[in-house]
Amino acid sequence: MAQYAVFMFERVAPEDLPPEVMQRHMDMPERVAELGGKIVAGMAFEDVGTTTAIRGDELTDGPFLETKEVLGGLFIIEARDLDHALALAKLTPIVEGGVEVRPLLDFQVL
Repeated sequence: MAQYAVFMFERVAPEDLPPEVMQRHMDMPERVAELGGKIVAGMAFEDVGTTTAIRGDELTDGPFLETKEVLGGLFIIEARDLDHALALAKLTPIVEGGVEVRPLLDFQVL
């Protein structure tokens, strides 16, 4: 099966997410498996205040872009095709924001 990255964008801070939304995140692997997919990995990002950006030789605090939504984390899913990946990604609990799905290219680093 092909792999896809699902990026989660949210306007609500992680500490302010309702408990039922957090529970839905915990239930995601089972719900995805019920639809024939698999979550391979999932990670949440530390607060955006911990970001260091590199542009050329310059280091700056914070992300490259100012947005209302913050990239909160990502997970890697296995799906039959893009349509299947999109159906699985729609299960992602988001309060105020959205998800972005991108196919992954497999390459080996030697």
